[in-house]
Amino acid sequence: MEIEVSRPISLFIDNKSAINLAKNPVLHGRSKHIEAKFHFLREQVNKGAMQIVHCSSELQLADIFTKPLKVDRFIKLTSFIGMARVET
Repeated sequence: MEIEVSRPISLFIDNKSAINLAKNPVLHGRSKHIEAKFHFLREQVNKGAMQIVHCSSELQLADIFTKPLKVDRFIKLTSFIGMARVET
């Protein structure tokens, strides 16, 4: 596959708490249990290599690959990614 990647890479997240945690370098009281190796995302955001963008749960395209979905939502998401049904 030939894919052009522009920088910074946009990461679409539907969890506002995760976005705040990635953007804000201040240690949150509820996040101190997270191990250092999981702060990779925050480091990339701070370096400018990645940007975090809020995306509503209804438009979260990754769900089609990671979750069981109802038929209507599955069909909607397949149309967004350009997937088409092939009849034989």
